[in-house]
Amino acid sequence: MSEIYFDNGATTRALPQVREIMDEVLEKEYGNPSSMHMKGFDAEKYVNHAKEIIAKSLKVDPKEIYFTSGGTEANNLALIGTAFANKRERKHIITSCIEHASVYNPLSFLEDEGFEVTYLPVDEHGIVDLEVLKKALRKDTLMVSIMCVNNEIGAIEPVEEIGKIVKSFDPKILFHTDCIQAYGKLNCYPKKWKADMISVSGHKIHGPKGIGFIYIKNGTKIKPIIWGGNQQKGMRSGTENVPGIAGLGKAAELIYENHEEKIAHIREIKDHFIKRVMEEIPDVKDNSGDAPHVASISFLGVRSEVLLHALEEREIYVSAGSACSSNKPEVSGTLKGIGLTKEYYESTLRFSFSIFNTVEEVDICVEALKELLPMLRRFTRR
Repeated sequence: MSEIYFDNGATTRALPQVREIMDEVLEKEYGNPSSMHMKGFDAEKYVNHAKEIIAKSLKVDPKEIYFTSGGTEANNLALIGTAFANKRERKHIITSCIEHASVYNPLSFLEDEGFEVTYLPVDEHGIVDLEVLKKALRKDTLMVSIMCVNNEIGAIEPVEEIGKIVKSFDPKILFHTDCIQAYGKLNCYPKKWKADMISVSGHKIHGPKGIGFIYIKNGTKIKPIIWGGNQQKGMRSGTENVPGIAGLGKAAELIYENHEEKIAHIREIKDHFIKRVMEEIPDVKDNSGDAPHVASISFLGVRSEVLLHALEEREIYVSAGSACSSNKPEVSGTLKGIGLTKEYYESTLRFSFSIFNTVEEVDICVEALKELLPMLRRFTRR
């Protein structure tokens, strides 16, 4: 049996066309886009073309796209950059209790710097209560940052409604949404959502690692967090990662080609997986949200790490919670946030699917689970 990779929420296999354009840039168009000669101009064309592709997918101006080293940097720039730019006027930030570490940890840093952060609870499905959000808004609220799709359970937040609530209360409040698990799976339209900033990572959409982008609405008051040679209009200094940018642009272009068919394929795989697991395996709980690519299942009676490695021995790769922060097991804030008790959140695995996966792979995985779980549960009870 060849390997089965169901950890696409952690990272995805690059598309062949992505590798090809990166090779092209590395071998032939290796100039520095800031250079004044033709090699620099040729390299800059790849950067501008990628901006145009991404901007078209978001229905925004290419001038509002800035490339970063990935989603983590994009989130840090959105949060710290706007906080420091506006700290004299406002120091209150609102977020949810299930954000990714690349949002939660910068906010912890900002709390140490004197900012006040309100963490909104979520319901059992991982959805923010809009009435609680309304009550949390204040005259000194600087920003609301709520992720679009949760990385552990796939809950889709009502970002369009959130944007309306925020801007109706005070148009000066900034709205940021982490779209790292949303872009490529959903249609992301920041202007429709009234979002001032969104963050995206390349390696979640079959692009390269080490590259991402942030959309920053024109006129947003924000300071850079990386200083240097004033590349990207001074917003993000450092020589542009042209091969990565070209690969990201190609991935963005391809992921939105025949997008509905791609997402229907991924959703079919997820739905088939959940149906078989829930019908054929006892003592399980489905925690999955509505995102097309993420299934979160609790397998009572066996620790998630034990089951993960048992599957790994059969070359079936999944994750216990999020693999984006570290390889050390931690109690999931998301699973606790949706109200799971210890026996559930310690036995939860995330299965995340992509365009490369098949229904046949799901069937192999489910049969492996059916074979492994009785043995592992008996061993755990001893």
